[in-house]
Amino acid sequence: MPTRDLTIAMVGSGGDGIITMGDMLAQAGAAVGLHVMKVEAYGPQIRGGESSCTVRISADPIFAQGDQVQVLVVFNWADFAQFRSEIVTALDAVVLYEATDETPRESIDLGSIESVRWVPVPFIELAKTSAGTTLAKNIVTLGILGELFNLPKEPVERAIRGKFTKKKAEVLEANLKGYVAGIEYAKTIEEHASGKRLQYTPGEPMLLMSGNELSAVAALHAGCRFFAGYPITPSSEVLHFLSQWMPKVGGYLVQTEDELAAIGAVIGGSFAGVKSMTATSGPGLALMTEMLGLAAMAEVPAVIIDVQRGGPSTGLPTKSEQSDLWQALWGSHGDAPRVVLAPADVEDCFHATVAAFNIAEEAQMPVIVLSDQFIAQRRETLSMLTLDHEVVGRQVPSAGDLREYKRYKDTRSGISPMSWPGMKGGEYQTNGLEHGEDGTPSSMHILHEKMNAKRYRKLRLVRDKYSFYRRYGTERADVGIICWGSSKGPVKEAVMRANGRGEKVSAFVPQLLYPFPYHEFTEYLKTVDNVIVMELSYSAQFYKYLRTFLDLPEARTFVFKRSGGRNLTVGEVEDKIRKVLDMSALRGEVLV
Repeated sequence: MPTRDLTIAMVGSGGDGIITMGDMLAQAGAAVGLHVMKVEAYGPQIRGGESSCTVRISADPIFAQGDQVQVLVVFNWADFAQFRSEIVTALDAVVLYEATDETPRESIDLGSIESVRWVPVPFIELAKTSAGTTLAKNIVTLGILGELFNLPKEPVERAIRGKFTKKKAEVLEANLKGYVAGIEYAKTIEEHASGKRLQYTPGEPMLLMSGNELSAVAALHAGCRFFAGYPITPSSEVLHFLSQWMPKVGGYLVQTEDELAAIGAVIGGSFAGVKSMTATSGPGLALMTEMLGLAAMAEVPAVIIDVQRGGPSTGLPTKSEQSDLWQALWGSHGDAPRVVLAPADVEDCFHATVAAFNIAEEAQMPVIVLSDQFIAQRRETLSMLTLDHEVVGRQVPSAGDLREYKRYKDTRSGISPMSWPGMKGGEYQTNGLEHGEDGTPSSMHILHEKMNAKRYRKLRLVRDKYSFYRRYGTERADVGIICWGSSKGPVKEAVMRANGRGEKVSAFVPQLLYPFPYHEFTEYLKTVDNVIVMELSYSAQFYKYLRTFLDLPEARTFVFKRSGGRNLTVGEVEDKIRKVLDMSALRGEVLV
């Protein structure tokens, strides 16, 4: 029987074109309307080394990267050893490996060496004889995969032409010969693909983008015209994308010498009247902490995208984790209000980023978009029609405000119109010192209390207007899962499977993390008998954060937490659901 859902993993060394293969497969799937999710994995080295790429292609909507791989391509078993804890093969997986690699099967930690279908393939020889170079073995492999598993072959060929169109004609011709050679060779081993051929009906093309790319697109859509940043994995694609597109819309981009300079430049650009943003990861956000306090004190809009990775210190630069939460929420000296949003998938990176600009402009404070490597660097299909979001402009002083302008006027909402340099009548004094309504510095206790209250009062507007969340599953549930960020995908898929089995399971996923959406959480908790909190943080940061606001019932609250470095799987979520449904299996379990 054919399949409607196929997950393919590819492993090789630097220069093997593993990522190029994944890109072309993903592009081909998107071109015929298939649902695609592509993820990459690297070692921590700056250049070279092993890499892997996993592409899930489905005729039906998908929300996670796929727990098990049905097809595995390995050019070198030594490279595969670096990813064996991340790539889990299905029991009947088809394993295509380089025929000249004589690594003993018993030394290959697949976990299912007895039942998988081992298929030696002369990738190197096929590339040499057809294209004249071993560099074409990835293109040969694309032909093999397309023919064996009924993947869209013509779109792959178009992707190959697009890839090599700027090369010499003979380079393109050689690669096309390699592609055809792969297709022809696959016909000699087609019996190995039994039950793995993809069944689908071609549809309208879909957009294929990464979370970082959509964050950059969202910034432009929101009216951002100044970006300052320092390259840091896994956020650098935001900088790369905007370096090409920001000048085209009349904006400016600066690659600064470090993250301190980046956030300083963003605050300066925003103070001058231009919507401004930076993007970084955990180590960079740590360096920005003091300047975030300045933005809060001076009430200057600023958007900061933090693409989380494994920590602490340099940690796991190329792997995902959800352990920057406390830093984003509380990283400050003094009481420094900020807003924290958490996109939950690739498309959400667009909407969360536009919302961040809207909130920053309305509330005049820093807004952190807490993304992570899994959603920021993976590519996913979506409809272009979903990329629309209302944009809010800056609160400009009226003529009446400018007669006796008080930049920090103590209003009921806490928001006071912000002028910019050169605006007649809008001159005011500002810095990092506490100040009165006109900006004059003061260290009086009563004034400090008053202005703290003003700054924090703005969070009420944000909480009431932007408390966006997702809810999945049954209206009333025996088990309710609370998670955030990229954990949403595996949790949603697990909840849908549980509901399909007749189990009463639901999930609650907030996008607004701070200010805390207390009302929405408490209403959800009324609908569930047991609660599971799920996160990729060894210290259970999310669970402990929830406990600061919610009285979670200890006897009915269970915690799934672990370190990052490996993405959350649907199987892990399902396992926890089963255990909670069978309460006897949980007696004596120690909570965090």
